[in-house]
Amino acid sequence: MGIKKRKIVFRIAAVLSGFAGVAILSSVIYSLVLYGVISKEKFPILLNPVVEKLSLTDNVYDYTKASNWFVGADKSQFENDGVSYYNITIPRLKIENATVAIGGDDLSVHLIQYPGTALPGKRGNAVIFGHSTLPSFFNPDNYISIFSTLPILDKGDEIMVYYDGVEYRYRVETLFEVRPTDVQVLEQNISDSFLTLVTCTPPGDPRKPKRLIVRARIVPLGNLNVYTRS
Repeated sequence: MGIKKRKIVFRIAAVLSGFAGVAILSSVIYSLVLYGVISKEKFPILLNPVVEKLSLTDNVYDYTKASNWFVGADKSQFENDGVSYYNITIPRLKIENATVAIGGDDLSVHLIQYPGTALPGKRGNAVIFGHSTLPSFFNPDNYISIFSTLPILDKGDEIMVYYDGVEYRYRVETLFEVRPTDVQVLEQNISDSFLTLVTCTPPGDPRKPKRLIVRARIVPLGNLNVYTRS
């Protein structure tokens, strides 16, 4: 290939690379702007009466560690050698039999139930953390991106939890956002069996992180099904 042809090839490659870069950047910006518009209409913010004072270093936390998600969390609770597991399915998000760990801290390998919250099917509030990134990278089989599309859930959507030989079916009741200091979403309400899904928002943007809360209530016990694991 002559020098002139090489120059033409390099120029074409440079132009294509430039277009690809602009396309990727546009996709990122579009996703963040779209989430901002949707979140203002769809997700109310649970206001914290305490003035929030987060330092610039808060944004360098490793959010693949569940213990970093809420300010003031007792990290020793996540240091549990006796980890056990169950499964969760969210049809609307095409998530099927995702693994939830009771104990542990690494959100890159499974979802995590917050220590000390109620077990599925029991009275109280079972709180499950899941990692998210830009929705364009969503993959229901990849735990780094598994909750990236959590914001599309709506009231009435169903979530199935398979724990101790029983399928527990929950129905979404509300979605809202909180700040990392609003730990009251972890509190227990023993009036019924609740399921709370939590992820970081806006997805893929760590600059001013909030937490999206999806709260569901169990379907009446008479409708529960016993299941057999294959």
